[in-house]
Amino acid sequence: MTTSDWIIDVALVLVVVRQLREERLTIFTFLVPLALIGWVTESYLRHVPTAGDDLVLTGAFAAVGVALGLAGGLLTRVRFADGHIRVKAGWAAAALWVLSMGFRLGFAVWSSHASGMAHLARFSAAHDITDAQAWVAALILMALGEVTVRLGVIAVRGRLLHIRAVQRPRIA
Repeated sequence: MTTSDWIIDVALVLVVVRQLREERLTIFTFLVPLALIGWVTESYLRHVPTAGDDLVLTGAFAAVGVALGLAGGLLTRVRFADGHIRVKAGWAAAALWVLSMGFRLGFAVWSSHASGMAHLARFSAAHDITDAQAWVAALILMALGEVTVRLGVIAVRGRLLHIRAVQRPRIA
């Protein structure tokens, strides 16, 4: 793993840790994580292999990412206060994010060592995973699914709260 790999992983963890304190939902709430995951996708995702069970692996990891994103978005507190939508990642949402990022980071570190490479090669051969890029694609698409779905859930929840607040009759 390179220094930039570590920096990106730490930055992605800090995105959610930063939300442990409540903040207004703004465009920057979305831009920072989307920019980071966009850069990671552009830098590492060369292609999505489709031979053997490569697509099954990639799809399974992407589905796990979507499920984690859905859970993270639902575990994030979204409320309307002082005329603004406010968000706060609860400890459960932050822990889920840190665990998923930790899994991807740990997997990358493990698979870059001789014993990890040997285990991964045996597993890949036994399960008809034909290309090492399948593992990269699986991990990147898992992260991409998690980030985009989490942000999408937060955006929808925030929009629904805003609509309800605007439609609520004011008592004078």
